[in-house]
Amino acid sequence: MAIQAPATRPANPRFSSGPCAKIPTFSLDLLSDAPLGRSHRAAVGKSKLLAAIETTRDILGIPADYKIGIVPGSDTGAVEMAMWSLLGARKATMVAWESFGSGWVTDVVKQLKIDAEVKTADYGQIVDFADVDFNTDVVFTWNGTTSGVRVPNGDKIPADREGLTICDATSAAFAMDLPWDKLDVTTFSWQKVLGGEAAHGIIVLSPRAVERLENYTPAWPLPKIFRMTKGGKLIDGIFKGETINTPSMLAVEDYLVALEWAKSIGGLKGMIARADANTAVISAFVDAHDWIEFLADDPAIRSNTSVCLKFTDARITDGAVFAKAVAKRLEAEGVALDIGAYRDAPAGLRIWCGSTVETSDIEALMPWLNWAFEAEIAAQ
Repeated sequence: MAIQAPATRPANPRFSSGPCAKIPTFSLDLLSDAPLGRSHRAAVGKSKLLAAIETTRDILGIPADYKIGIVPGSDTGAVEMAMWSLLGARKATMVAWESFGSGWVTDVVKQLKIDAEVKTADYGQIVDFADVDFNTDVVFTWNGTTSGVRVPNGDKIPADREGLTICDATSAAFAMDLPWDKLDVTTFSWQKVLGGEAAHGIIVLSPRAVERLENYTPAWPLPKIFRMTKGGKLIDGIFKGETINTPSMLAVEDYLVALEWAKSIGGLKGMIARADANTAVISAFVDAHDWIEFLADDPAIRSNTSVCLKFTDARITDGAVFAKAVAKRLEAEGVALDIGAYRDAPAGLRIWCGSTVETSDIEALMPWLNWAFEAEIAAQ
């Protein structure tokens, strides 16, 4: 017997974890003020880039003495820039609990060949920061995009640490309250919580990070695209909108539009509230159904953006095949796009719940998830 499909569909089926859904009010018309065909070094270009930097500071509450730069290569470029420029002055500790953090481990240990202790946790868990030596330089992700976990707070990062903290916060910024006093280098991209266009990253430097940059020269040559100092001094223009390479002014305009939308809904508090509300819908669904669970068992470390789920029904004979089939059914119906688990992660689903996603769309998706599960069980 055919299983009855739900009557209501999500208005926007885009639940990808990157690039993520555009802001709900998005229209190409909103980008009409982009200075296309103009140099990014012209006054209009510089003013747009500086506005992006300072509005980011305003919304996220980044301290006035922290430097914010727009850099190439998305979040990956920003993290690599930090590691290649700052690591090597002292021992490092690499902390990883999902694929992107594991990638940073590979780069540091195998490419830069830095003396580093590696601490890892399985998908759905995180490393206990009480066991991390913060007198070393510590590299970690705040939110595990592919594992659905996050650092609950910065309480275990000591204020009197001797090392630097380098934090990949790409799925956390604008949806989580980051403790800036505990973070020396923070990176993220526009394509995540704000649904911006890809290819551009943000790097945020504390005064301690700037001091390291100006007093330490790595043993390896630095590509031009990574260089943040000249003659032992910070290239301050990078942090005033004078980007290292040519940015897309269309993407910059898109980011500015998203930032204004963020301000209109209450800034960081409003953004966090939207992500929390989206995740709460899924949490209620999981509580009501015994065949699905969060990948992260501990609620204290569950992400409110990249929500990762696993199927637990005993009738499922091949978890990977089943999860892919469910995702395929939902995509075929046009109700959920790009929600399969990341390729290196355990089998399951990953539903983006960041602030640009409407709660009503998450609510409409849940009955469809139940429908797809039941249909696939019946098809086995």
